[in-house]
Amino acid sequence: MKTPRRLLKQALGSLPLAAELDFQRRGGQPRRGFSLPKLEEAIGLWAEQAAASPHRHDPGKKVLVFGTLRYWVEHTSLLSLALAGLGHQVTLTYLPYGDWRKPVDDFDRKGHDLYTRRVLKPAEAMVSVLSLFDMEPAPRLPQELAAAIKQVSIRDVQYTEQVEEIDLNGELFTLRRERNSFAARAFLNWLQRNPPDVVIVPNALILEFAALYQTARHLGIPVVSYEFGEQRDKIWFSQNSEVMLQDTQALWARFKDADFTEDQFEQVRGLFAHRRTASLYENFYRQWQVTATQGAAAARAKLGLDERPVALLAANVIGDSLTLGRAVFSETMTEWLRRTLRHYAAHPDWQFVLRLHPGEANMTGPSVADIVRAELPQLPENIRLIAATEAVNTYDLIGLADLGLVYTTTVGMEMAMSGLPAVVVGRTHYRGKGFTLDPASWDEYFNLLTQPQPKLTEAQTRQAWHYAYRFFFDYPLPFPWHLIHFWDSVQDWTPGKVFSDKGMRAFKATFDALAGEASDAL
Repeated sequence: MKTPRRLLKQALGSLPLAAELDFQRRGGQPRRGFSLPKLEEAIGLWAEQAAASPHRHDPGKKVLVFGTLRYWVEHTSLLSLALAGLGHQVTLTYLPYGDWRKPVDDFDRKGHDLYTRRVLKPAEAMVSVLSLFDMEPAPRLPQELAAAIKQVSIRDVQYTEQVEEIDLNGELFTLRRERNSFAARAFLNWLQRNPPDVVIVPNALILEFAALYQTARHLGIPVVSYEFGEQRDKIWFSQNSEVMLQDTQALWARFKDADFTEDQFEQVRGLFAHRRTASLYENFYRQWQVTATQGAAAARAKLGLDERPVALLAANVIGDSLTLGRAVFSETMTEWLRRTLRHYAAHPDWQFVLRLHPGEANMTGPSVADIVRAELPQLPENIRLIAATEAVNTYDLIGLADLGLVYTTTVGMEMAMSGLPAVVVGRTHYRGKGFTLDPASWDEYFNLLTQPQPKLTEAQTRQAWHYAYRFFFDYPLPFPWHLIHFWDSVQDWTPGKVFSDKGMRAFKATFDALAGEASDAL
């Protein structure tokens, strides 16, 4: 129900110049819900440093960059100025939304837009700045693009509510479909009239980022999407595919038959040492050497497991962006979980351990445990459910398991690195790389569950370690400004420093790749 204040704002939003007069009355300051104080303070200096770049007049491309939400507007503003400083002709487009989950009335939206224009004005000396609200939207979307936008909107709700089965009549889906459709119609009309050489967009899987990605690809315009993982000074990016799908096909084709040296092996061992405590790392390494671990035996005793074979399912968080749109033969990850539970409930000759993702401890949405309880209110004696916060080590569970089951979690790759046969049912980056079991149908899947699967050979296990090295050390490229540590990284790497000889040696190849140049890393 709309409050009187909300009704008043709705009425004011329809009056010409009402938002403009309010903006002047407020001295150009933002209304609550969207503000960019750090960007306002920094952007003038960034523009000056971009203008002073020795590469300012290098040959470049026509590039369109898009950002929405505070942190992505900050990041894409700096990226746009950096690309302009490298000789590219850049159009920075934006949507002044502070929250993808909440509707904004026209009065506040106009105020946010006016404020964002003012903040970004210093950048106009170097880049063309354009609000999506300045674009005349196409009257309708082509059928194929409309269907893609519907799927984007479904993913938005799945991601937000951390569920896979959503209400297509719900308020959030309606909001997301309206916003994504508007963005797609605006981009469609504008891109047809002003086609760039390349579109650069964060994420590309959800929200208006995905709406732009789908629209550009519908028009055949090259798209580079980018995101950030857990490594500082590194960026993920992809050309003409959603970066969150982590497509490593070309990368692995390039390196699969290359030498995997002992130095590289030690480097990836060091990385995994930081992913767990020193004892866990040593346990994992001895498991890879096919030696029994005290941790695995202790976990077996704690869980009361007997000598029957053990299947270990390492779950993802429901609605995680690394699970959305990844189904191979199941409708969703949830369906796969339900059918797998029923299978093992009917096969007491196996013990089944389901480990909830530790990340669930920090989430507010539904748990995989809710799926388990709904499917099996009374757990059979051969099934164990390990809570996200329970003091049982996942890597000890790998040590006692005979078969691993995963959707897209990285644990599946680590299972293979320990010699454990891993059945991968989601479209994850390491599926099909030669060291996992990759069913393409329910029949193939259940056949794998009912037949004993041999441990991986030494060659397969080493291949898993080799792939892990390539994924963690070759797939991400050097980049100065990580989203999570953005303002700290900008202090370390000012635009002026990036344009220096040292900065160009470190990052020029990545900026070229972001602008759509061919990259050996893809």
